[in-house]
Amino acid sequence: MTSKPRLSGFTLVRNGEKFQYPYLESLRSLLPLVDELVINVGRGEDETLGRVQEFARAEGQGKVVLFESDWPLDDPEKRKGGLILSEQTNLALERCTGDWCFYLQADEVLHEEDAPRFRQALERAHGDPAIEGLLFDYVHFYGSFDVVQVTRSAYRREVRVVRRASGARSVGDAQSFRKGDGSKLRVARAQARVFHYGWVRPPEAMKEKTFFMDQLYHGKPDARDAATGTPHTGENYRYKRIWGLRPFRGSHPRVMGQRIASQGWSWDLANSPFVWSWRDAKKIVLDLFERATGIRLFEYRSYRLHE
Repeated sequence: MTSKPRLSGFTLVRNGEKFQYPYLESLRSLLPLVDELVINVGRGEDETLGRVQEFARAEGQGKVVLFESDWPLDDPEKRKGGLILSEQTNLALERCTGDWCFYLQADEVLHEEDAPRFRQALERAHGDPAIEGLLFDYVHFYGSFDVVQVTRSAYRREVRVVRRASGARSVGDAQSFRKGDGSKLRVARAQARVFHYGWVRPPEAMKEKTFFMDQLYHGKPDARDAATGTPHTGENYRYKRIWGLRPFRGSHPRVMGQRIASQGWSWDLANSPFVWSWRDAKKIVLDLFERATGIRLFEYRSYRLHE
């Protein structure tokens, strides 16, 4: 008989307060599912460490393994392609002791309604040595808590649970995982969702966060952009009515209730002008084909799906 799998959770956060990440909500959504929760807190400029320490003391149930790390922001080689993010993710992964390791980023939250299906999927995967990870469906919010982005521009699935014995490592900018030899993990569907709130925060915090994150991909800004706080990607941080946005009719994770109720800005999808360029034409055609057929053509997959 296969023993019950032991599950480690792991995550990282830096300047969670400054950039208004829902990192505590993320931790609260993950904690009930795991046997231990490893948290890498990057040394930053706000009170994130203290907030995480308080979470561990008041809510952690003795499961939290907390450590601090320095991000090598002065290393130009690490400021390419978001490499710092995977390196910091792996520092947390290396401290996990479970059979399986569940990764959430600081702007990703789980819905409590999915917990029973996830547990069943994990039990099945644990009994099948061919399965090396679990694949989650994504719900991407944009601009407001009542708008979602449904288009091929927003990845629809990603690996968030890995079998520790597979030797999986976070790669690139920490969006996904590969084995030590660079090959893709064989994964099964988790039958659960990840609610992604990376593009839902006050506009001023969105600008600050984008300005910092752009530096992890493109290096230090020039003097003019640094003086004005202008992100490398320009006006991309501004909420716009772009292709693929829809009203959200479902329910949010319960842990997000207070944050949603205290939303301090407004963005009206229906009354915002539609913004697009001819470069969007191919994406629009492919999206329309997907809506009609249910088939996503030319989809990039960082995994191999176990049938």
